[in-house]
Amino acid sequence: MQSISIDNKEFIPYISKDKITLLVEHVAQKINNELCNEDVVFIGVLNGSFIFMADLIREINFHVTISFIKLASYQADKSSGEVKQIIGLNIDLKGKTVVIVEDIIDTGITLEYLLKQIEQQQPAKIKVASMFFKPKACKMPVHIDYLGTEIPNDFVIGYGLDYNGFGRNLPDLYRLKS
Repeated sequence: MQSISIDNKEFIPYISKDKITLLVEHVAQKINNELCNEDVVFIGVLNGSFIFMADLIREINFHVTISFIKLASYQADKSSGEVKQIIGLNIDLKGKTVVIVEDIIDTGITLEYLLKQIEQQQPAKIKVASMFFKPKACKMPVHIDYLGTEIPNDFVIGYGLDYNGFGRNLPDLYRLKS
């Protein structure tokens, strides 16, 4: 892995795609063990979760339903503190087990917003899966049931995460060089 440059910002290698693959397999194994006998709906939070969601779903060994919601709270490399719903849910969640799939949880604001939206539909239970978590950036109490790994409060790109729309397609995770 080599450093990359996007919009005059330098990003350095942080987590390799091989390590990410192992983390995804670990998360999937836990979900397979705990939820295999339930009616499960996976809800991916776009845009960032699409790669993690695809990799995760391919490792799930029981029948599930998949949906997406598109929320926005970031502008460039900073959280705006406000969540905007761009694409809503179009699936009935009543009585089902819902697994929210996030690429990263940092402030927790988006997750709190989404939990309130889903709770209104009266699911049997709600679980949260996130590839990455920044505990030092978190402003809300969050509970993550299925976590890939914690990372420092650095700005990161790759594996679905972007800077101004670029970098999502990188298979590895990179952090902004200080």
